[in-house]
Amino acid sequence: MLVQEQQAQSKQMTLDEFLDWYPDGYGRFELHDGAVIEMQATGTHEQVGGFLALELGVQIERLALAYFIPRQGIIKAVDSDKSGYIADVMVLDWQQIETEPMWKKRSTITRGETIRLVIEVVSTNWQDDYLVKLAEYEKLAIPEYWIVDYLGLGGRRYIGNPKQPTIAVNQLVDGEYVVNQFRGDEVVRSLAFPDLNLTAENIFHVGQ
Repeated sequence: MLVQEQQAQSKQMTLDEFLDWYPDGYGRFELHDGAVIEMQATGTHEQVGGFLALELGVQIERLALAYFIPRQGIIKAVDSDKSGYIADVMVLDWQQIETEPMWKKRSTITRGETIRLVIEVVSTNWQDDYLVKLAEYEKLAIPEYWIVDYLGLGGRRYIGNPKQPTIAVNQLVDGEYVVNQFRGDEVVRSLAFPDLNLTAENIFHVGQ
């Protein structure tokens, strides 16, 4: 998730109202339980997210995968009409996108099977990535969710004590996420991109 949050509007909104309100070409916003949140990123946060999108894009092109990475898209909460999230990186399935009822007009995803992989780059509001979004993405049945904690900001129950930079790869097994953690020179293992040859340190180095 982007580094800072600011409540942009005091008025509570539904997702439809939020999408109507969303300013064209200006800023990045999410809807959390009806509250509009403006997302603001640091340069290093954007470097890490951009690097990952580039590396995955190379894999998509090299292997001719039927995936694409949108510049921006909103993930609708599965059981609420008052929450929508913007992932730092989202890999979508070209075939599944045709079944998305809100995509063409709203750039919004409602079905987890449309998303092959979603990535959140952790910032100071780390609870959103480790708690809120993990629960929402699991309920949507998104098959793979990376939490890239390149600064080691998350709670000790998630990244250990002492804290250290960690990539948590959550993969859906029987409807629940099973997590594998990667640090240092460990190669990040992905079901969506099994040929990806990136170590955790390769990714962390971009944000240093």
